[in-house]
Amino acid sequence: MRIKADRDVCIGAGQCVLTEPAVFEQDDDGIVVLLTDQPDDQVAEAVRDAVDLCPSHALSIDQE
Repeated sequence: MRIKADRDVCIGAGQCVLTEPAVFEQDDDGIVVLLTDQPDDQVAEAVRDAVDLCPSHALSIDQE
Protein backbone atom coordinates (compact mmCIF):
# COMPACT_ATOMS: atom_id res chain seq x y z
CA MET A 1 0.00 0.00 0.00
CA ARG A 2 1.26 3.44 -0.97
CA ILE A 3 -0.62 6.60 0.00
CA LYS A 4 -0.76 9.63 -2.23
CA ALA A 5 -1.79 13.11 -1.10
CA ASP A 6 -2.66 15.90 -3.51
CA ARG A 7 -1.79 18.98 -1.47
CA ASP A 8 -3.29 21.24 -4.16
CA VAL A 9 -6.71 19.63 -3.59
CA CYS A 10 -6.57 19.40 0.22
CA ILE A 11 -8.92 21.80 2.02
CA GLY A 12 -7.47 21.21 5.49
CA ALA A 13 -10.47 19.51 7.05
CA GLY A 14 -8.16 17.35 9.16
CA GLN A 15 -10.21 14.16 9.08
CA CYS A 16 -7.12 12.21 8.07
CA VAL A 17 -5.14 13.44 11.07
CA LEU A 18 -7.98 12.61 13.43
CA THR A 19 -8.33 9.15 11.91
CA GLU A 20 -4.64 8.17 11.80
CA PRO A 21 -2.17 10.65 13.32
CA ALA A 22 0.72 8.20 12.90
CA VAL A 23 0.48 8.67 9.11
CA PHE A 24 -1.06 12.09 8.52
CA GLU A 25 -0.20 15.55 9.80
CA GLN A 26 -1.10 19.10 8.80
CA ASP A 27 1.30 21.94 8.03
CA ASP A 28 0.87 25.48 9.36
CA ASP A 29 -1.74 26.17 6.67
CA GLY A 30 -3.72 23.04 7.56
CA ILE A 31 -2.70 21.16 4.42
CA VAL A 32 -2.04 17.42 4.67
CA VAL A 33 1.49 16.15 5.17
CA LEU A 34 2.31 12.46 4.90
CA LEU A 35 4.54 11.19 7.68
CA THR A 36 5.02 8.05 5.60
CA ASP A 37 3.69 7.06 2.21
CA GLN A 38 3.98 3.35 3.01
CA PRO A 39 2.28 2.66 6.35
CA ASP A 40 2.59 -0.71 8.00
CA ASP A 41 -0.22 -3.23 8.03
CA GLN A 42 -1.24 -2.32 11.60
CA VAL A 43 -2.70 1.01 10.47
CA ALA A 44 -3.89 -0.02 6.99
CA GLU A 45 -7.58 -0.08 7.93
CA ALA A 46 -7.40 3.36 9.56
CA VAL A 47 -5.59 4.73 6.50
CA ARG A 48 -8.37 3.39 4.25
CA ASP A 49 -10.92 5.06 6.53
CA ALA A 50 -9.00 8.35 6.31
CA VAL A 51 -8.98 8.18 2.52
CA ASP A 52 -12.73 7.50 2.49
CA LEU A 53 -13.42 10.37 4.92
CA CYS A 54 -11.43 12.99 3.01
CA PRO A 55 -14.04 15.55 1.85
CA SER A 56 -11.89 16.91 -0.98
CA HIS A 57 -10.68 13.48 -2.19
CA ALA A 58 -7.08 14.65 -1.84
CA LEU A 59 -5.99 11.23 -0.59
CA SER A 60 -5.69 8.01 -2.56
CA ILE A 61 -4.20 4.56 -2.15
CA ASP A 62 -2.09 2.82 -4.76
CA GLN A 63 -2.13 -0.94 -4.25
CA GLU A 64 1.22 -2.16 -5.54
